[in-house]
Amino acid sequence: MAVATLAKMANRQPQRRLRFAAAPYLCVPATRRVKAEFDIEIAERTYPPNLADLKRDWVSSVAAPAFAILARQRAPDMRRRFCTIGTGSGVDALAAVEILGADRIAITDLFEDVVTIAAANVNANVAASVEIKLVAGAGDLLTGLAADAGPFDVVYENLPNLPLADATAIALGWTSGAHFAPRVEAVPEFVRWQDLTLHWLALAAARPWLAAEGVVLSTIGSRLLLATIAEMSRTAGYAPRALTYGWKLQADADELIPIHAARQAQGFGPFCFYPAEVLQATFDAIDPETAGIRAFEIEAALARSGLDAVAALEAHRHGVLIGHTYVVLASSLRPTP
Repeated sequence: MAVATLAKMANRQPQRRLRFAAAPYLCVPATRRVKAEFDIEIAERTYPPNLADLKRDWVSSVAAPAFAILARQRAPDMRRRFCTIGTGSGVDALAAVEILGADRIAITDLFEDVVTIAAANVNANVAASVEIKLVAGAGDLLTGLAADAGPFDVVYENLPNLPLADATAIALGWTSGAHFAPRVEAVPEFVRWQDLTLHWLALAAARPWLAAEGVVLSTIGSRLLLATIAEMSRTAGYAPRALTYGWKLQADADELIPIHAARQAQGFGPFCFYPAEVLQATFDAIDPETAGIRAFEIEAALARSGLDAVAALEAHRHGVLIGHTYVVLASSLRPTP
C-alpha cells in the first residue's frame, strides 16, 4: 500500500467520545440488557460507529441483524458465551449482550489501549440489573485470552482482508481496520490468493475454543464467490452456511478499489464489485435472513452486472457508485463420525 494513501487513512481522527441511543443502533424496539443510551469512548486506532448512516455501520447493519437471527435459531444456553475477535470499541460485545443474551463475554484486539477502552465501554454500558463476566486480552486473534476464558457458544469476527508488506504500519491510525500484518502461517493456496487469509486463520484459531455446538460468525465483505468463501470454512474443518447476505457501498473507495485492482493485476482474486444501484434494487426488497437462505441464487442473478476490480475502478473514476456484497458465514464444527 502506498505510504501517502496509508498516511491519509491513518490521520483521520474520530470524535473521542460518543453518546447515542442504543435501541435504534442495535435494531431493537427497546433495550433490556444494555443501557438506553450508550456512552462510548473511541480509542485512537478504532473506527467509531457510523452514526450518520447506520446502513454503513457494520455492527448496526450487519452484526446486529445476524445476532437476531441466531437468537431465533438457537436456545439461550447455546448463545450465552460470546467472544469477539477484533472488537474495536466494544459495541459488538454490547450487541451480543442485548441480542444474544450473552453474559460471559470475551473481547480481543491487537492493541492494549484498544482492549482497555473497549472493556471499559462494555462494563459501563450494560444495564445495572444485568450481571456479566467480561474477560479481555490484547494480542493476535485469540492469543491474548487466558486459557480458561472459553469455551464459547459464539465466536464473532469482522477482520480485514488486505495484507500489508510492512508489519510496523499496522499500528498507524485506523490501518488495522482494513489491513493486517504479514503472516508466516501456512494457509491453503486458494485462501491466500483470494485474500481470505485472516478469516481462515481466525477459524483455525477458534476451533479449540468452541463448545461442541458452537458457531463462528465470519463477517466478510466478500468481493468473492460464495463458493470460495464456503470452501475456506470447509478447509478449516467446519460446516458453513450463509446466515445473512447483503450489500455495502464500498467504503474509502478512492483508496480501496485501486488496491484491489492492483492486487488483481498481481494474480489475486479476481474480485467482484457491482454498481450500487443494482445492489440496492436487488436487496432492498428482501430481508437479510431470506437473502442468506437464497444467497447462491441471488449471487447468480447478480453475475450479469458484476465488475472485476479493474472494471470497478474505471467505473468509479467515471462517477459510478460502487458496492460489494457481504456475507455473515456461520461455521459449525463438523459432527464427529
